[in-house]
Amino acid sequence: MANSKQQIRNLIVDMDGVLWRGDSPLPGLHDFFHLVKRQGFSYVLATNNATKTAAQYTAKLAGFSIDVPSDRILGSAEATARYLSNRHAPGSSAYVVGEAGLREALLQVGFVLLPTTGFVGGDALADLVVIGFSRETCYLQLASAAHLINRGATFVGTNPDVTFPSEVGPLPGAGSLLALVSTATGKEPVVIGKPNQPMFEEAMRRLGGTREDTIMIGDRLNTDISGAQAAGLRAALLLTGITSRDQVDRAAVTPDWIFEDLPQLVDFLGSAGNDR
Repeated sequence: MANSKQQIRNLIVDMDGVLWRGDSPLPGLHDFFHLVKRQGFSYVLATNNATKTAAQYTAKLAGFSIDVPSDRILGSAEATARYLSNRHAPGSSAYVVGEAGLREALLQVGFVLLPTTGFVGGDALADLVVIGFSRETCYLQLASAAHLINRGATFVGTNPDVTFPSEVGPLPGAGSLLALVSTATGKEPVVIGKPNQPMFEEAMRRLGGTREDTIMIGDRLNTDISGAQAAGLRAALLLTGITSRDQVDRAAVTPDWIFEDLPQLVDFLGSAGNDR
């Protein structure tokens, strides 16, 4: 943890595994937001999870008695929708394997969503197949996605996370669904979420900060930390999610800072705020 604490003004903060696990808040959550407000840090909560809308995350945080405006929340669903809307005309058709957050984000920017009940049919076509994390996916949806990709649809993934942290431990994530469809089609998706740059570019656009005064706070070496460093940002790893201390010791990626939990991060940022 030898990196300078000076000039930290903006925070990009992962949520799952950093602020909570599943529906359980992690210790230090309230102290973290009190510190952010007191010290005047600007922040974006950026998650690869595409199951919820920003408004739903605002409601989840409100359930923890924390007030976060929806414009401070960036999910991979919104990042994916923004990326695709800059490259495809309104009215383009999309087959979505994902939950409400992803579907709503694509609808809001003008895409037409194909039905996902049953198999799409042999003659079906789509401009896009977009796959995110989903606890509701069935074989027929994955088969439909593969069929449409084989018939020319652009293959897009919200994020590459093969697992997500739950109260009972890691469970299959969006990356696992992408791997299945990729194996079935022989094609690789365009992936928007961390560690890929579209997610970081959108977060930086919202913050209006610089690479020198912004840090990423996350729990995954291969997405949060490596993606931030590729974007020219410093990165802090919390050991409350997916990554263990042993994995850090063996990894090629080295975080700028490592913290055991949110209380340790809060202590660090408190002194960083005093240094500004």
